[in-house]
Order: sequence, then structure tokens, then C-alpha cells
Amino acid sequence: MGLDMYALTLNRTPEQSVDFAAEDAAPIHYWRKHPNLHGWMERLYRRKGGTAPEFNCATLLLTGEDLDALEEAIRAGSLPPTCGFFFGASDGSEREDDLSFIAKAREAQAAGLSVAYSSWW
Repeated sequence: MGLDMYALTLNRTPEQSVDFAAEDAAPIHYWRKHPNLHGWMERLYRRKGGTAPEFNCATLLLTGEDLDALEEAIRAGSLPPTCGFFFGASDGSEREDDLSFIAKAREAQAAGLSVAYSSWW
């Protein structure tokens, strides 16, 4: 058990930016127990109108602007400290992997795909 986190691509643009069906999504990146990134995504989910009581198995559309803001937070070391049951701990070693995700997500968007985030814990 623990925090499993996924970046997904879709061949369509969801009608809403949160809590959309993603059965047709393809995975492009995976993280295991990186709670600070998950905390950043949850804050974005809430700003975009997400209302699920727990940010678990929810979908979140990531725009180019979202990726820019995430990259800035990663490079600045300012992902929010986040904890949760079975979440593990972020230790800073995730930086290059996070930036690899940003590059893949931008490539997917340039190819006309939508990029989303989801998690399961």
C-alpha cells in the first residue's frame, strides 16, 4: 500500500479540468510515494474547483501554464511539504525525475494530447 501517482495522456480535451473520466488515458509517467508533488497537485486541483473530500483517484487536467508553474516549484525546491497515511516522504532526490516528467508532458501537449494527473492511495 502507498501513494501511487500517474501522469496520463488523452486523445481528447476533457470538458472539465477536474474529476473527468479517464478510462481511455495512456500512462506517460509514474511516481511512487512523492507526497510533496502530490500536495502541489492537490492544491492545483482545489484551485480548479475540485471538491472531492480526499484527493484520491481524482483526475486533474494539466495545462502548459500548470507545467510552467510546476517546473518553477520543482527548480525552486518549493513543492509543499505534504504527509498522509502510507504517503512516504519526498527527499529531494526526485528532482530530475520530476523534470523528466515535465519534458514528456510538454512533448505530449505539442503532439496535441491532453495531460492529466491522478493518484491512488
